[in-house]
Amino acid sequence: MKFKGLVLVACCILSVGLFASPQVKQTRAVRTDSLLIVDGSLDEPAWLSAPIVGGFIQFEPSRGNPVSLKTEVKILYDGEHVYFGFLCFDPEPDKIAAHLPRRDDDLLEDDSVYVCIDTFNDKRSCYYFMTNLLGTQTDGRITENGRTTDNTWDGIWKSAAGRTEDGWSAEIAVSFESIKYSPGTKMTWGLNLGRGIPRYLEYGFWAGPLESPYKVSQYGELIGLDLEKSKKKAQIIPHVLAKLEKDKPSQFDAGIDARYAFSQMISGNLTINPDFATIEADQEQVNLTRFELRLQEKRNFFLEGSEIYSQRIRLFYSRRISDIYGGIKVYGKSGGYEFSALSAQTRADEEMGTDSANFSAFRLKRDVMKSSNVGFTLANKLTDDVNRGTAGFDTALNFSDRFNFTGQFAMSYGDQNRDNVAFFLRPSYDTATFHIHLRYTQLGRNFGDNANSVGYIQDDNRRELDSAMEKTFYIQKGGFERIGYQSNYNIYWGLNGTLRSWQIDQSLEFDLKNKFSFEVKHQEEYKLYEKKFRNRETAFQLGYNTREWQAASVTYSFGRNYDSDFYLVEGRVNAKLTPALSLSYGLIRLHLNPDPENESTWIHVIRATQYFTNDLFFKLFYQINSVIDKKNIQLLFVYRFQPPFGMIQLAYQKGTARFGEKGIQGDTLFVKFSFMF
Repeated sequence: MKFKGLVLVACCILSVGLFASPQVKQTRAVRTDSLLIVDGSLDEPAWLSAPIVGGFIQFEPSRGNPVSLKTEVKILYDGEHVYFGFLCFDPEPDKIAAHLPRRDDDLLEDDSVYVCIDTFNDKRSCYYFMTNLLGTQTDGRITENGRTTDNTWDGIWKSAAGRTEDGWSAEIAVSFESIKYSPGTKMTWGLNLGRGIPRYLEYGFWAGPLESPYKVSQYGELIGLDLEKSKKKAQIIPHVLAKLEKDKPSQFDAGIDARYAFSQMISGNLTINPDFATIEADQEQVNLTRFELRLQEKRNFFLEGSEIYSQRIRLFYSRRISDIYGGIKVYGKSGGYEFSALSAQTRADEEMGTDSANFSAFRLKRDVMKSSNVGFTLANKLTDDVNRGTAGFDTALNFSDRFNFTGQFAMSYGDQNRDNVAFFLRPSYDTATFHIHLRYTQLGRNFGDNANSVGYIQDDNRRELDSAMEKTFYIQKGGFERIGYQSNYNIYWGLNGTLRSWQIDQSLEFDLKNKFSFEVKHQEEYKLYEKKFRNRETAFQLGYNTREWQAASVTYSFGRNYDSDFYLVEGRVNAKLTPALSLSYGLIRLHLNPDPENESTWIHVIRATQYFTNDLFFKLFYQINSVIDKKNIQLLFVYRFQPPFGMIQLAYQKGTARFGEKGIQGDTLFVKFSFMF
């Protein structure tokens, strides 16, 4: 009996340890009526009244340990902004990395600071804001407790930074106009604050220890906020565009973008004749598969809120939508529901032989449990009174901060209405240094025929098993800093039981203390098409300073691909030529032997940016793809007098065309003026 009693007591103690909620860090913002100038210096008297937020701990390399360099943060707010002031101590100020001047650059490659605010305190989603010593702005949204991130969201906020005797300081001021929140007194937001020091491979946060920087459920809290409704409800952004192409008539166009806040939590967007002409062309890539490549969306109308449609079985893929006359969107969150709806009408495309069509998409998510959700998606294309599209349900269940389950059930409709169902199930386990998942997917043999009218389905008619494991080791001795291992196993059969493919991927990556890195990867695969193929690829990559933006790397791959031997050379160099001029060069050389379809190619891509100020800059994009004789150049001069939307743009283009096609565009000049009021 005594033994049974001891076992019972031990089980009770263990259960308390397993299921007790960890203590949530809290801090308070101080309301101020003083005028604050965002200049990077925390020298206004109001900052003296704000409590110091400190005690940062490492996410990596030594999770849970105190950070190596002290960081202090103060938080203020008034009726228009919430302000974050950072003091970043550093005994080696000359080694502070500050290379990235372009908005939405990956500031993790610079010394940087981060603010993450969960304005609904729902433990699922947040806005994030990042800046570096140059005051560069990167922002976005994290949703589904870190499962998806969207760096295309652009908010209205201010940032500035400067060197100090002890390191550097930064200020971030987020406008209440650009974020959704619940007004009221004594409100609480989820909060995390962070700092990155890439030369130490160190990233530290105020709240934690974190399993992932994106794990919103593990954030702390900002308490005691008295929040009013934002005064400004409408933003109207008209633009005027002139196009002058050699040997063609001049064209003049105008359009408008408008945003209206129906409430602090629900907003609508309207676009009429949007400008897609000055969007940077898609970068040419080598595709060694027989599947379509998915291309990144770059058009502003489709970017904002696009993360809500991010799913494993991609039911809505905005790149299916070509140039449009206009469109409307509604997005909001209220009462545990998050929703988005859009509709756009495309122009007829004579070159592609397509008629005008209407595209519409609807997404609804419901919060369940602590940080989980269930959702519904509907996407439709209407052409000549015929509807084609997709519909489906999905879920993301977070049973703990480490164990997750995602699943989806969908069907497509249109020309093929049999064998048009798809689903997947995927449990996963994640820690700060480890990931493992197992996924089963089934796609009906006609599912993609309909779905690709609006979605992105590489292949259907498959029963697929996929598993992956990743592990990171922080060594920090013997010249090593970090070792990463990844493996993936994939196999699928046709619905009639025929083995169609299996694939094995293995990789091992080493980061050294002397800033060099080395990676080796190997892939073996079997594919059944018109006959059986055995493909393989081995790749070696050598990099220098790849933890920062100013870096270089070269990759050599060789193997066999669909009865052809090949080698592939890829190179990349990012350099800061002056404090304001950055240059990026990428090279790809593919050689196939034999090469019956003449696919061997050289691809060169050059990007350069000259910043005169953060809002006055010049950009160059130039690419060559020898196999299709593609030579594409774009020059863009931008002055943002009302960042991020009010601006003057002067652009020159030649040879711009769809991905994978030779451009026949002649010398073309664009002039665009947009204003926000």
